[in-house]
Amino acid sequence: MSEKKAYPLRISAKVLEAMQRWADDELRSLNAQIEYVLREALRREGRLKPPRAEPTEDDAE
Repeated sequence: MSEKKAYPLRISAKVLEAMQRWADDELRSLNAQIEYVLREALRREGRLKPPRAEPTEDDAE
């Protein structure tokens, strides 16, 4: 698992409330939802490399 770092975030109350509703709909914590949205935006823009696939037993043959 990758290392997690704390980062204080200033965000408008309206945006935070909307993120909380979205997180509730997706059954995620607010923090997990914010991280998910950021990660998806980074992937879409080509700024985050996809995770490496774990080797499987088939790869060893």
